[in-house]
Amino acid sequence: MLSMWKLWFALGLALFGYLMGSIPFSVWVTRLFTGKDVRDAGSGHATATNTIRQTGWFAGIIVFVLDIAKGFLPTYLAAMQGDIIWAVPLTAASAVAGHIWPIWAGFRGGMGLATTGGTLLAVFPIGAIGGVGLLIALVLTIRHGARATFIGTFLFAPLMWLLGAELIVVGQVLIISLVLAVRFLSDWNRQYRELWLDREKEEASTK
Repeated sequence: MLSMWKLWFALGLALFGYLMGSIPFSVWVTRLFTGKDVRDAGSGHATATNTIRQTGWFAGIIVFVLDIAKGFLPTYLAAMQGDIIWAVPLTAASAVAGHIWPIWAGFRGGMGLATTGGTLLAVFPIGAIGGVGLLIALVLTIRHGARATFIGTFLFAPLMWLLGAELIVVGQVLIISLVLAVRFLSDWNRQYRELWLDREKEEASTK
Protein backbone atom coordinates (compact mmCIF):
# COMPACT_ATOMS: atom_id res chain seq x y z
CA MET A 1 0.00 0.00 0.00
CA LEU A 2 1.30 3.42 -0.94
CA SER A 3 2.10 5.43 2.16
CA MET A 4 0.88 8.99 2.43
CA TRP A 5 4.35 10.49 2.59
CA LYS A 6 5.36 8.70 -0.62
CA LEU A 7 2.26 10.01 -2.33
CA TRP A 8 3.05 13.57 -1.27
CA PHE A 9 6.68 13.07 -2.26
CA ALA A 10 5.62 11.97 -5.76
CA LEU A 11 3.26 14.93 -6.09
CA GLY A 12 6.05 17.18 -4.84
CA LEU A 13 8.30 15.88 -7.62
CA ALA A 14 5.60 16.72 -10.17
CA LEU A 15 5.28 20.21 -8.72
CA PHE A 16 9.06 20.60 -8.85
CA GLY A 17 8.95 19.47 -12.47
CA TYR A 18 6.37 22.13 -13.32
CA LEU A 19 8.22 24.90 -11.49
CA MET A 20 11.52 23.85 -13.06
CA GLY A 21 9.93 23.74 -16.49
CA SER A 22 8.45 27.18 -15.90
CA ILE A 23 11.84 28.87 -15.71
CA PRO A 24 11.71 31.07 -18.84
CA PHE A 25 15.34 30.86 -19.92
CA SER A 26 14.68 32.24 -23.39
CA VAL A 27 12.93 35.28 -21.91
CA TRP A 28 15.72 35.92 -19.44
CA VAL A 29 18.62 35.31 -21.83
CA THR A 30 17.14 37.43 -24.62
CA ARG A 31 16.42 40.25 -22.19
CA LEU A 32 19.98 39.99 -20.87
CA PHE A 33 21.43 40.29 -24.39
CA THR A 34 19.00 42.74 -25.97
CA GLY A 35 16.78 44.18 -23.25
CA LYS A 36 13.71 42.91 -25.13
CA ASP A 37 11.10 40.21 -24.55
CA VAL A 38 11.72 37.30 -26.94
CA ARG A 39 7.95 36.85 -27.31
CA ASP A 40 7.46 40.31 -28.82
CA ALA A 41 8.93 39.33 -32.19
CA GLY A 42 9.56 36.36 -34.47
CA SER A 43 7.31 33.42 -33.72
CA GLY A 44 6.09 35.04 -30.52
CA HIS A 45 7.16 31.98 -28.54
CA ALA A 46 9.71 31.63 -25.75
CA THR A 47 11.91 29.13 -27.57
CA ALA A 48 15.58 28.59 -28.35
CA THR A 49 14.93 29.10 -32.06
CA ASN A 50 13.22 32.42 -31.44
CA THR A 51 16.17 33.40 -29.26
CA ILE A 52 18.54 32.53 -32.13
CA ARG A 53 16.72 34.72 -34.61
CA GLN A 54 16.63 37.70 -32.26
CA THR A 55 19.87 37.36 -30.31
CA GLY A 56 22.14 35.01 -32.21
CA TRP A 57 23.39 31.45 -32.05
CA PHE A 58 25.42 31.80 -28.86
CA ALA A 59 22.43 32.89 -26.79
CA GLY A 60 20.18 30.39 -28.56
CA ILE A 61 22.45 27.46 -27.77
CA ILE A 62 22.56 28.50 -24.11
CA VAL A 63 18.77 28.52 -24.01
CA PHE A 64 18.57 25.18 -25.84
CA VAL A 65 20.87 23.46 -23.34
CA LEU A 66 19.04 24.96 -20.36
CA ASP A 67 15.64 23.98 -21.77
CA ILE A 68 16.87 20.40 -22.11
CA ALA A 69 18.26 20.51 -18.56
CA LYS A 70 14.97 21.61 -17.04
CA GLY A 71 13.33 18.51 -18.48
CA PHE A 72 16.22 16.21 -17.61
CA LEU A 73 16.77 17.13 -13.95
CA PRO A 74 13.28 16.64 -12.47
CA THR A 75 12.68 13.50 -14.55
CA TYR A 76 16.02 12.04 -13.47
CA LEU A 77 15.25 12.75 -9.81
CA ALA A 78 11.83 11.13 -10.16
CA ALA A 79 13.40 8.07 -11.76
CA MET A 80 15.98 7.80 -8.99
CA GLN A 81 13.38 7.58 -6.22
CA GLY A 82 12.29 4.25 -7.69
CA ASP A 83 9.30 3.47 -5.45
CA ILE A 84 6.49 5.17 -7.38
CA ILE A 85 6.79 4.48 -11.08
CA TRP A 86 3.96 6.81 -12.09
CA ALA A 87 5.87 9.72 -10.55
CA VAL A 88 8.27 9.63 -13.51
CA PRO A 89 5.78 10.28 -16.36
CA LEU A 90 3.85 12.73 -14.20
CA THR A 91 6.98 14.71 -13.36
CA ALA A 92 8.19 14.65 -16.97
CA ALA A 93 4.85 15.83 -18.34
CA SER A 94 4.69 18.53 -15.67
CA ALA A 95 8.10 19.85 -16.74
CA VAL A 96 6.97 20.07 -20.36
CA ALA A 97 3.69 21.72 -19.35
CA GLY A 98 5.67 24.20 -17.25
CA HIS A 99 7.79 25.14 -20.26
CA ILE A 100 4.70 25.66 -22.41
CA TRP A 101 2.60 27.43 -19.78
CA PRO A 102 5.16 28.89 -17.33
CA ILE A 103 3.90 30.38 -14.09
CA TRP A 104 7.01 32.61 -13.98
CA ALA A 105 6.26 34.19 -17.37
CA GLY A 106 2.54 34.82 -17.50
CA PHE A 107 1.79 31.32 -18.86
CA ARG A 108 3.25 32.34 -22.26
CA GLY A 109 6.06 29.93 -22.94
CA GLY A 110 7.58 27.81 -25.66
CA MET A 111 6.67 24.72 -27.61
CA GLY A 112 8.15 22.07 -25.32
CA LEU A 113 10.30 20.01 -27.69
CA ALA A 114 13.70 20.66 -26.08
CA THR A 115 12.27 20.01 -22.62
CA THR A 116 10.63 16.83 -23.91
CA GLY A 117 14.02 15.73 -25.20
CA GLY A 118 15.48 16.35 -21.76
CA THR A 119 12.89 14.12 -20.10
CA LEU A 120 13.73 11.31 -22.52
CA LEU A 121 17.47 11.73 -22.07
CA ALA A 122 16.90 11.09 -18.37
CA VAL A 123 15.25 7.70 -18.83
CA PHE A 124 15.64 6.49 -22.44
CA PRO A 125 18.35 8.35 -24.40
CA ILE A 126 17.92 6.33 -27.59
CA GLY A 127 14.30 7.43 -27.57
CA ALA A 128 15.36 11.08 -27.65
CA ILE A 129 17.53 10.36 -30.69
CA GLY A 130 14.76 8.41 -32.38
CA GLY A 131 12.24 11.15 -31.68
CA VAL A 132 14.49 13.78 -33.25
CA GLY A 133 14.96 11.59 -36.32
CA LEU A 134 11.22 11.05 -36.69
CA LEU A 135 10.51 14.75 -36.28
CA ILE A 136 13.11 15.72 -38.90
CA ALA A 137 11.63 13.20 -41.35
CA LEU A 138 8.12 14.56 -40.78
CA VAL A 139 9.18 18.19 -41.17
CA LEU A 140 11.06 17.41 -44.38
CA THR A 141 8.00 15.59 -45.73
CA ILE A 142 5.24 17.95 -44.59
CA ARG A 143 7.33 21.13 -44.67
CA HIS A 144 5.37 22.70 -41.84
CA GLY A 145 6.83 22.51 -38.34
CA ALA A 146 3.64 22.69 -36.30
CA ARG A 147 1.68 20.24 -38.44
CA ALA A 148 4.60 17.83 -38.60
CA THR A 149 4.99 17.87 -34.82
CA PHE A 150 1.24 17.52 -34.24
CA ILE A 151 1.19 14.42 -36.43
CA GLY A 152 4.33 13.22 -34.68
CA THR A 153 2.56 13.27 -31.34
CA PHE A 154 0.55 10.26 -32.51
CA LEU A 155 3.73 8.42 -33.52
CA PHE A 156 6.18 9.16 -30.70
CA ALA A 157 4.80 6.60 -28.21
CA PRO A 158 4.64 3.74 -30.78
CA LEU A 159 8.19 4.63 -31.79
CA MET A 160 9.38 4.28 -28.19
CA TRP A 161 7.75 0.85 -28.02
CA LEU A 162 9.44 -0.22 -31.25
CA LEU A 163 12.78 0.98 -29.87
CA GLY A 164 12.33 -1.29 -26.85
CA ALA A 165 11.32 1.23 -24.19
CA GLU A 166 9.78 0.03 -20.96
CA LEU A 167 6.04 0.47 -20.63
CA ILE A 168 6.45 3.33 -18.17
CA VAL A 169 8.54 5.26 -20.72
CA VAL A 170 5.93 4.65 -23.41
CA GLY A 171 3.35 6.00 -20.97
CA GLN A 172 5.54 9.02 -20.26
CA VAL A 173 5.83 9.83 -23.96
CA LEU A 174 2.11 9.28 -24.48
CA ILE A 175 1.20 11.79 -21.76
CA ILE A 176 3.72 14.34 -23.02
CA SER A 177 2.46 13.83 -26.58
CA LEU A 178 -1.02 14.86 -25.48
CA VAL A 179 0.41 18.07 -24.01
CA LEU A 180 2.42 18.74 -27.19
CA ALA A 181 -0.60 18.06 -29.40
CA VAL A 182 -2.58 20.78 -27.64
CA ARG A 183 0.31 23.21 -27.98
CA PHE A 184 1.14 22.57 -31.63
CA LEU A 185 -2.47 22.47 -32.76
CA SER A 186 -2.66 26.17 -31.89
CA ASP A 187 0.04 26.81 -34.54
CA TRP A 188 -1.61 24.68 -37.22
CA ASN A 189 -2.25 27.66 -39.53
CA ARG A 190 1.02 29.48 -38.90
CA GLN A 191 2.86 30.43 -42.07
CA TYR A 192 6.58 29.68 -42.20
CA ARG A 193 9.38 31.45 -44.01
CA GLU A 194 12.19 29.19 -42.91
CA LEU A 195 11.91 25.45 -42.40
CA TRP A 196 14.21 25.11 -39.39
CA LEU A 197 13.91 28.43 -37.60
CA ASP A 198 10.12 28.51 -37.47
CA ARG A 199 9.81 32.04 -38.82
CA GLU A 200 6.61 33.58 -40.05
CA LYS A 201 6.54 34.89 -43.57
CA GLU A 202 6.97 38.59 -43.85
CA GLU A 203 4.13 40.16 -45.68
CA ALA A 204 5.25 42.09 -48.71
CA SER A 205 4.53 45.77 -48.33
CA THR A 206 2.10 47.17 -50.86
CA LYS A 207 2.91 50.72 -49.97
